[in-house]
Amino acid sequence: MTLRVGVFGAAGRMGAEVCRAVSLDPQLDLVAALDPHHAGLDLRQVTGLDTDLHVVGDPSVLEAAAVDVAVDFTEIAAARANLDWCADHGVHAVVGTTGFTDADLAHVGARFGDAGTGCVIAPNFAIGAVLMMRFAELASPWFDTAEVIELHHDAKLDAPSGTAMTTVERMAAASSTWAPDPTRDEVVAGARGAEAAPGIRVHSVRLRGLVAHQEVLLGTTGQSLTIRHDSYDRTSFMPGVLLAIKEVPDRPGLTIGLEPILGLD
Repeated sequence: MTLRVGVFGAAGRMGAEVCRAVSLDPQLDLVAALDPHHAGLDLRQVTGLDTDLHVVGDPSVLEAAAVDVAVDFTEIAAARANLDWCADHGVHAVVGTTGFTDADLAHVGARFGDAGTGCVIAPNFAIGAVLMMRFAELASPWFDTAEVIELHHDAKLDAPSGTAMTTVERMAAASSTWAPDPTRDEVVAGARGAEAAPGIRVHSVRLRGLVAHQEVLLGTTGQSLTIRHDSYDRTSFMPGVLLAIKEVPDRPGLTIGLEPILGLD
């Protein structure tokens, strides 16, 4: 069975990459491209695809195109509205937008659970990044100190990243015995980053030329461990996105992260 896919934020960098990946997959059919800020745009201009699709602004096109799965790489306010629309209309959703609160996730879980449709929300679709988070979680009980450095392109709006926050949450759940910060004189405010969980600090870098990168630094007596993942191009996220699109119809309700799909939960 070929799944019919629509993409929210199709004119953006990630949305356009999703359109390309979906179009090249024989099990998927790209049938709708949405972006209210670029309605009317020929999709070929942003994707290079040989397609007759044009970007539209009204999500009703998803219903008209009989979309099975909608992919959302937009921003948080738009994603909230898009997910409500999907739940109302029985459309499965795969979401890479970050910034969801616990209240948001509870709302999405209830809406999709009641609708009997599936929604996958992942802070990072790069399979290597998912493994990095798992490795950090496994290592945490064996170390006394830890810091996370996340580095992203200069157009990223939120800090710390969703990946960094998820990493810290899992490390904190794996160990609660982190050593206290020895700093007594912070010469420049913020130099020690932000304490995202007790004993674990996060530092956010925004630099032109980067895509998405993260280091987890762990230390104990006489040794340290560095776990790093680098996405050099947005294509790095596409295998995870395509996997989630194919799996979400069989996962009613809310699935958070790729871990359950990869068997890592």
